[in-house]
Amino acid sequence: MVASHVGQRVRQLRKLRHLSVRSLATQAAISPSLLEKIESGDRTLSPALLTRIASVLRVGPDRLTGQPYMNGAEAEDPVQAVIPELRRICLTYDSPDDLLVAPRPLPVLAAEMEQLSRMRQDGKYIPMGALLPGLLSELTHVALAGRGEEQRRAFGWLARGYRATNSLAHKLGYHDLSLTAVERVHWAADRAGEPLMQVTAAYLKAGAMLRLGSFGSARRLLEGLEREIERMAPEGSMSEAELAVQGAVLLKLAMVEARDGQADRAVLRLAEAQAAAAVLRRDTTHYEMSFGPTNVRIHEIAMLIDTGDTGRALARLREWGAEQDRDEWELPDDLAAERASHHHIDVAAARLAEGDRGGAFADLAVARRISPAHTRFHPTVRHTAGALVRLDRSGDEAVTNFAAWAGV
Repeated sequence: MVASHVGQRVRQLRKLRHLSVRSLATQAAISPSLLEKIESGDRTLSPALLTRIASVLRVGPDRLTGQPYMNGAEAEDPVQAVIPELRRICLTYDSPDDLLVAPRPLPVLAAEMEQLSRMRQDGKYIPMGALLPGLLSELTHVALAGRGEEQRRAFGWLARGYRATNSLAHKLGYHDLSLTAVERVHWAADRAGEPLMQVTAAYLKAGAMLRLGSFGSARRLLEGLEREIERMAPEGSMSEAELAVQGAVLLKLAMVEARDGQADRAVLRLAEAQAAAAVLRRDTTHYEMSFGPTNVRIHEIAMLIDTGDTGRALARLREWGAEQDRDEWELPDDLAAERASHHHIDVAAARLAEGDRGGAFADLAVARRISPAHTRFHPTVRHTAGALVRLDRSGDEAVTNFAAWAGV
């Protein structure tokens, strides 16, 4: 029988590795009772804990999450059909197949890529996926055949296309394709001659390292990026874009330290990011990296949840809510939908850990309303929705229907 949730996969692999509950719990730095709850499906795993357990079991995190999800309604989604085409494009990136018709002019392609980038930030994967392969192919031909400034601009837009490919592949659970796409972002960014795009490419690579638990490598890469941005613009003369990209790097460093158990260093990096956000005084999306006061707070909550301090995370939401004369902190309406949806998914898992099943389901419902595709494909949603169904003794139809929609 194929395991249907993370806990069952943990149990199967633990037995395959001939580990007792106590042995795996000790090596993962958790209590045996927590591991038993995880294996039974009554508790969800934070990304940090998922990475630790996967490392002990000598598998990738996606082996535990069961990605890519092809055993439920997702198999019917047309977005899955573009994956083979994206693999082909990534493979033939510097020697593409011939086009049946000539590519459209670069300004037309740039406008379409701008639209596609907004779709990515809003988690609109299905319409984005339909556009992405053809647009990548056209931009590749324009970039390789171009000269001078037009060629550099074409490679800049192509880098953004590969970034969208990385995001789509990662969200759908095709992590090998995601990593390949990151390398293609590097390739195109180098040819575009845009230093901050090159930083962005390396930032994406550090994110992949973080997900795989390569904390030392991610830390060294991100610290190098921070120094590189300082060399581009000495302190006091940074543009808004440079400051925003540096702030995003600092937030990623804070997450690395948190997942690596370096709480003091995580707090220090978060404070540095807060200082950068205070200078900006607004939320920005330079190079498609969200940064500003809102995203700093979102990361602070994520750090607390990742380290298991779910009670403090929820208390912080209430503190910030008081500043808005609300019960809990509410995100600004203009925040990128994918970022907002991700926050509510994290908070749902925290509420479940604190025993608030109603609140957990309410946050999942908000995440779905904000960005349905992002919510449906997110592994934490499956963990949380599955746990809510297993813990529900009343047979709540709304919970059951949500879980079925999520493919649980």
